[in-house]
Amino acid sequence: MQTKFQSLTVIAIAAAALMLNGCSSNNQPKSQDERYSIKHDKPPKNAPDVSKVEDAYPKYEPYSKQGNNMTYTVRGKSYTVLDTGKNFKQSGYASWYGAKFHGHLTSNGETYDMYSMSAAHKTLPLPSYVKVTNHANNKQVVVRVNDRGPFHEGRIIDLSYAAAYKLDMLKTGTAKVSIEVIHFDSPRSIALEELRDDSIHFVQVVASSNKAKVEQIAEQMAKQFQVNTQVVSGDGLHRLQLGPIGQHYLAEQLLLKVKQSGYPQSYLLQQKPQQTQ
Repeated sequence: MQTKFQSLTVIAIAAAALMLNGCSSNNQPKSQDERYSIKHDKPPKNAPDVSKVEDAYPKYEPYSKQGNNMTYTVRGKSYTVLDTGKNFKQSGYASWYGAKFHGHLTSNGETYDMYSMSAAHKTLPLPSYVKVTNHANNKQVVVRVNDRGPFHEGRIIDLSYAAAYKLDMLKTGTAKVSIEVIHFDSPRSIALEELRDDSIHFVQVVASSNKAKVEQIAEQMAKQFQVNTQVVSGDGLHRLQLGPIGQHYLAEQLLLKVKQSGYPQSYLLQQKPQQTQ
């Protein structure tokens, strides 16, 4: 009886161990090779024209529940997340990330879109809005930080493909930059800024050499979203734009709906009013 009991005990323990190992492996983060379908990062193929993509529009946002752990460790090095980005400035080298990470989750649980004006930073609270200046050409962009990185020595910020394009740093891969956080203490502070913004906005949806096809999509979207449309032609292409839209917040909401309806490469265009003489 004792030998049989001992055998049953060994079997039970082994089964429990297998169950624990199974749960443990399911909870472990995937390796880089498992998570991404591309081994080495690269620029996108057939990228849309991102030269007119609007900068991120600074506004008050509560910090997200994800990605803001007080301390975290990557590759054996620990980082401490700041309580606030207010008055934060930094100089150093920027890099950019593209097709390998496109469509994957960022550190705060959003989806990385390399055609948006976004970025990654090691210690800024998520999300933060940051003005980036390229020292080589004085070009500037405003990005929304929603991810962690870069974890290479000597780099302070990792920019999206669109942001890197507008800073003219795609070919070099890195650039010496200065960054400065644009911070709002409350929703009221950004509401006052909204009142002072008299820009108008368009959502650019598609560009094609087939004008009939673009006009057909324009007709469909006019009915679907109850918005004005225009087809702008030039350089052999016909571009579908939705608008004009007077408030940036409403333009962002429409952009999100358009992307979700099957046009993920859509982006915002901003037009300043003509100055009267």
